[in-house]
Amino acid sequence: MYLRPWRPRKKRRLWIWLLCLAIAFSVSWSLYSKQQDFVARVRGPLPTPTPTEISAREYLDVGDAAFLDGRLNDAAHAYSRATELDPTLAPAYSRWARVLVYRRRTEEAVRIARRAVEIDSNSPESHAILCMALDWNGQIVEAVAAGIKATTVDPEYALGYAYLAEAYGDQGRPYDAMDLAQRAMELDGEDPLVRRNMGYAYELSGRYHDAIAEYQALLEEYPNLGFVYLDIGRNYRVLENLNGAAEAFKRATEVDPGDALAHVLYGSVVYAQGDYVEATQAFQTAVEIDPEYGVAHARLGLAYYMRRNWEDAIVHLERGINLGDRAEENLVILGLCLSYLDECDRAIHWFEEALEINPSSPLAHQGLASCR
Repeated sequence: MYLRPWRPRKKRRLWIWLLCLAIAFSVSWSLYSKQQDFVARVRGPLPTPTPTEISAREYLDVGDAAFLDGRLNDAAHAYSRATELDPTLAPAYSRWARVLVYRRRTEEAVRIARRAVEIDSNSPESHAILCMALDWNGQIVEAVAAGIKATTVDPEYALGYAYLAEAYGDQGRPYDAMDLAQRAMELDGEDPLVRRNMGYAYELSGRYHDAIAEYQALLEEYPNLGFVYLDIGRNYRVLENLNGAAEAFKRATEVDPGDALAHVLYGSVVYAQGDYVEATQAFQTAVEIDPEYGVAHARLGLAYYMRRNWEDAIVHLERGINLGDRAEENLVILGLCLSYLDECDRAIHWFEEALEINPSSPLAHQGLASCR
């Protein structure tokens, strides 16, 4: 057999080639990183991606959920935003107006509810909530007309009858109110506001225990509706059950702490029970929530008076009176506080103001006599 002559095999220098490749990659990466750092310094940080805002209809749903959960401020914000995104969305205006009614911003509520009717005059909801807003604003004749319109546009719309029942009751027609409230219950007894107005119809008929039972049944499903606790407390107060009233009003302040009226009502009950310290705290919270709430200032002044704090009493009584709460008691007590501080020149004015309201006011006469 044939044997080839032996030749030494050439060694491949693969390791040298790999080393060169690694060095080249390292140099390239270093240059690229420096370039990216330079670009980043010139350009600045990239903006954080902004999530897409939800639609007007979705805001409407958010508002509905917040309302039923008792978060009225959140509901108002959602409905307001819905109207900004879609100025033709009538339900957003109507439901925003309804929240404003429960916040006792009734003039604003009427204006917004009218806008809903302008947008969609064939909407029973628009007419029904306009009925509610007008009623709470003291425009009862117009409220009745709006409620009738709601039931005419859609004879099967339960809230139309419910709000019309409320207006009839405030007009002094409790029997008509009861008939319409029952009709609303027949159409939709699961609607919380239909049930609330059924309780109100009982209340107007003097059936206070039935009213409380209806309100309490409603709260079993919707436990955070603060205004329903106010309804319960009002009925307990009529029944002279101050403990029950205080408990209901206190609960209202817990589930809806942003409602100044709830704090005023709770403070008024504990004031009547002689707890002036607790009353002071409640009224103080109310004026912090709403500095323009005249009744809250006046009640706070009365609580300070009972605690013999004449100076603070004067401040808040004057503020409450200037904001419109010119009750005889406020005028007389303000005069007394001033007289206790030897400021009879100012006190006489308020005693005389009280006598214009009630010429036979004994405290006003006594105050005048003490200053002369």
